[in-house]
Amino acid sequence: MALHRYLLGEDALPKKWYNVLADMPTKPAPYLNPATKKPVGPEDLSAIFPMDLIAQEVSADRWIDIPEEVLEVLGLWRPTPLHRAWRLEQALGTPARIYYKNESVSPPGSHKPNTSVAQAFYNKKAGMKRLSTETGAGQWGSALAFACNYYGLECKVYMVKVSYEQKPYRRSMIHSWGANVIPSPSNETNAGREILARHPDSPGSLGIAISEAVEDAATHGDTNYSLGSVLNHVVLHQTVVGLELKKQMEMAGEKPDILIGCTGGGSNFGGLVAPYVPDKLENPDLRIIAVEPSSCPTLTKGAFAYDFGDTAQMTPLMQMFTLGHDFVPPGIHAGGLRYHGMSPIVSALVNDGTAEAVAGDQLEVFESGVLFARTEGIIPAPETSHAIWAAVQEAKKCNETGQEKVICFNLSGHGHFDMGAYDAYFAGQLQDYPYPEDAIKESMAALPKL
Repeated sequence: MALHRYLLGEDALPKKWYNVLADMPTKPAPYLNPATKKPVGPEDLSAIFPMDLIAQEVSADRWIDIPEEVLEVLGLWRPTPLHRAWRLEQALGTPARIYYKNESVSPPGSHKPNTSVAQAFYNKKAGMKRLSTETGAGQWGSALAFACNYYGLECKVYMVKVSYEQKPYRRSMIHSWGANVIPSPSNETNAGREILARHPDSPGSLGIAISEAVEDAATHGDTNYSLGSVLNHVVLHQTVVGLELKKQMEMAGEKPDILIGCTGGGSNFGGLVAPYVPDKLENPDLRIIAVEPSSCPTLTKGAFAYDFGDTAQMTPLMQMFTLGHDFVPPGIHAGGLRYHGMSPIVSALVNDGTAEAVAGDQLEVFESGVLFARTEGIIPAPETSHAIWAAVQEAKKCNETGQEKVICFNLSGHGHFDMGAYDAYFAGQLQDYPYPEDAIKESMAALPKL
């Protein structure tokens, strides 16, 4: 019988993280202090991050040991399965061979605990009592709540308002693990109050929620800030995905021709593809595709420039693809992809051509998600459906060319708490949003002048 899953034993869990900064053809530019415009040092970050994470953020070491205490928790669900999507292939009638790395099997249901566990561990080690964070769709907020509960830390989650209203059961998960979650923008921070004064009906954005969470951490001595995407150390922690994938593809006797991941801030995509960057440098035919929403087209329509990671301009300046820190994306149901910027690592990979980017509309993305659910049985998160959509498009190209490409994508999370979005799709209530050209132009005009 043909294999459906490729499983690794717990002893195959990677013991080291892979640091792609050691091998990237073009390194990300240094973060800048917005006041001095000079590269930030550890002291600039120490107010909200522990030194262990700061060291990982700037490390040039190719391999970084994963602490035993972190491996112990990751072993609750890792290594995750690699699946052959036989039924999806049959439905498409494609000669392509499609595989997906199933990150939905973690307790919170996504890839996010790969870094939340590590971040909670290092903050506990540094003597912190509490972590603050933002979340879009709630995947990151629930992952950090899970990790903080494990290590005995308090957790405060600022959840983007439109997703807070769309996804009540993500809020329930956060509460179940003992964390506190409120809609953002809120009246609990200066950043939130300022936004509400100007835009009382603001749907919120990840940029706004980041501002609130950073302010929370900066104004409480026992609190650090924890970010679920974008930063180098987050991509580092996620490389367990790609490292396991390489072993599993060997088990399958395959090498991927195309790697695909959805991108909001870049963490699941970066974790999947980073271990394959050396392969790409040896084999230019290997394609690495980042997929984003057409209504928040950071990589496909944004500028490669220095910008703030948040709306209130509290973060360092990062060189990345950006739509401008003031941009508030339309309220699509893929809340985790509604971010104005992109990981500097992912941005550099796209900017130098190591990776490429495409954008999908909400309705065609949901159509692909439903096709996947009806063939492979797993209901995907709306974010993940972007990767599925791109995989389907590439498989259809193989139908035309007759090429037997090996396509592999990251199933970054399930959609069990996104059923309101699926209900709206089946009722014909979802819509595609036109490219928000005027809003992006206005936001881009406010990019920092260096």
